[in-house]
Amino acid sequence: MKSTIYLIAAIITLTAAKVNAQTDLKASNELIVRTLPSHYKSFVTENIPAENGTDVFEIESKGTKIILRGSSGVAIASALYHYLTEYGHCQITWNGSNLNLPTKLPLLQKKIRKNTPYEYRYYLNYCTFNYSMSWWDWKRWEKEIDWMALHGINMPLAITGEEYTWYLLYKEMGFSDADLKDFFTGPAYFGWFWMGNIDGWGGPLPLSWMESHFKLQKQILARQRALGMKPVLPAFTGHVPAAFKNKFPKAKLKATNWTNGFADTYILDAEDPMFASIGKRFLEKQTELLGTDHLYSADTFNENEPPSDDPEFLGRLSKKVYDGMKLADPDAIWVMQGWLFYSDRKFWRDAQTEALLKAVPNDKMILLDLATEIEPVWKRTEAFYGKPWIWNMLHNFGGNTNLFGRMDVIAKAPAEALHDPKRGNMRGIGLTMEGIEQNPVLYELMTANIWRSEVIDLTTWLPKFVTNRYGKKDPHALKAWNILRNTVYNVPANKYIRDGAESIIQARPTLDSMTRWTKTSLNYDAKDLLPAWDELIKAIPLCKTSDGFQYDLVDLTRQVMANYALPVQRNFVNAYKAGNLPLFKTESAKFIQIIDDMDKLLATRKDFLLGPWVEDARKWGNNESEKSLYEMNAKDLITLWGNASNPLHEYACRQWSGLLSDFYKPRWQQFFLKAQTALQANQHIDFIAFEKEIMQWEWKWVNSRKDYPVKTIGDPIKTALEIHTKYRKIIANVH
Repeated sequence: MKSTIYLIAAIITLTAAKVNAQTDLKASNELIVRTLPSHYKSFVTENIPAENGTDVFEIESKGTKIILRGSSGVAIASALYHYLTEYGHCQITWNGSNLNLPTKLPLLQKKIRKNTPYEYRYYLNYCTFNYSMSWWDWKRWEKEIDWMALHGINMPLAITGEEYTWYLLYKEMGFSDADLKDFFTGPAYFGWFWMGNIDGWGGPLPLSWMESHFKLQKQILARQRALGMKPVLPAFTGHVPAAFKNKFPKAKLKATNWTNGFADTYILDAEDPMFASIGKRFLEKQTELLGTDHLYSADTFNENEPPSDDPEFLGRLSKKVYDGMKLADPDAIWVMQGWLFYSDRKFWRDAQTEALLKAVPNDKMILLDLATEIEPVWKRTEAFYGKPWIWNMLHNFGGNTNLFGRMDVIAKAPAEALHDPKRGNMRGIGLTMEGIEQNPVLYELMTANIWRSEVIDLTTWLPKFVTNRYGKKDPHALKAWNILRNTVYNVPANKYIRDGAESIIQARPTLDSMTRWTKTSLNYDAKDLLPAWDELIKAIPLCKTSDGFQYDLVDLTRQVMANYALPVQRNFVNAYKAGNLPLFKTESAKFIQIIDDMDKLLATRKDFLLGPWVEDARKWGNNESEKSLYEMNAKDLITLWGNASNPLHEYACRQWSGLLSDFYKPRWQQFFLKAQTALQANQHIDFIAFEKEIMQWEWKWVNSRKDYPVKTIGDPIKTALEIHTKYRKIIANVH
């Protein structure tokens, strides 16, 4: 009897493997068609087995065909991208792509074979789903999944539509829509809802949203799995509706507060018998609806401390969370973000960290060292006490738009960790940024580590990157990038800088040189960026038709102008303090002109438009009420973040055309009017009164109805040239 069961299981396994292999090729072929609609017939795909449990790919020329072989759909897509970058001198990024292949494709002289040392290539952060992905439809998701596969990602976080599964489960448990009305957040705040930080803000969430995004999640998972990815789905962390305390009065609940101006959320004690029961029921419901790859994300105390630091308590808590998964899926593997060990070192000391981790079997948990390029937590936790772990680049916070990064660290540190005798069970590499669609060079560089085990030599990698990006070899362009490498992209590994400097333009008007979330400190001298600007200007004749070049020229010009705003602000501050009204008027007018010129520049690239962000939000609404709710969510997240008095204002600030002209500019204009009135009366501004006024103005803006341009205006090359001519000498003479 037992042998019969094993035989049936073996047949099912072999059949499934055969189906998966066929699916891989079909999905891979379709990806090639989408990527290269004019050249796809030149490629042939084939399957090959994995090597030592990890992906491998081969590329070979046969006649006029390019043969792409891989152990998964991701491996085949990676083979395609390797061919495109190494032989076709092409590049695919969020911000500018070059796919100008010749009609007759380059052939290989010999077969290429690459294998990855990393079993897991992780992608996404809970925050990415809001700071960048809040309003994505299937078309945009399809493009991103292609990007993932081409760049070697095989382990994406997949939490779109999670709220619908919870809705169904809570309805089964007897909760009414009224009970849940204040539980689910608005669409721009799911990341923090899923992590148990907030309830209800930006809601109430329409059922139509839940249903549409559950459908979207099914499309996302189907495509990811077809390409051989293993999506990480959510699990229960204890976060329950406030109505839970009335529905189950004997339940052991803990009220927690995220301390950012939001109401309490409620966490079910892991030792309450209902904890494991709900965890089991949720995974069973989710598996019934969406299937499973046995990888589950759960972060029990994200930026919230547990009620006790007793190691035994923490161990029991951790075991209960895992038990909830295991009851539903004996093959469950808990994927934990290691952010808590990074952000709250005072609480998570050695004993507490070890207790939390060791309560779960080593083969049933994977740790994400979430910001390894800033601080490698693995080095102070004995490599997470034996757990498999993944080296990640966080890089971006809040989706901010700044030139910034640790290029040398990203080129060296992953491979150095891989070869470190103390690395423990390092099993992967990943990207955990809070926002994407910025600084594409950092993401090309980071993913270049996936198919190699040695340190990347930037002296050879960077010129190739520039050539692929612009489709031309231009000495001025390369000079510019070498300067960028040594300025904006040269942040020391051990120096905490959030994600580069915002511009003082984005700060709530102030006489200070920065505010809490508008950090203006640079990791380089602002004037050192000017030669890079000059060199890109000189590269215009040869590179001007390149999409990537146009983006980079606008982005660098934006950064130079954003930096220049600070000394101008210091000038009008000094004039105000000296009581010099004429000088204050002159310098404040310069400041407003900088904003106008930046807005005009950024209007030339869709990457920097507010309009699509707002329009895409409204598109999800089925009626005006829903459209208004989504518009409010979209505008609130990137400005106030919460209500009018929320301390997170400007955390997710952007330098976007439309936002500069309609939010930052009028905000400063109101400040200048107050200051001029005060100077004329020989008085001081009442800053407390002004802040109250401006907070109400901001809140009104967030809740207003307005359309912004969704199409570009003007020529990026011409506009950047105009700004360079106008400002270059002025900025050089700033003291």
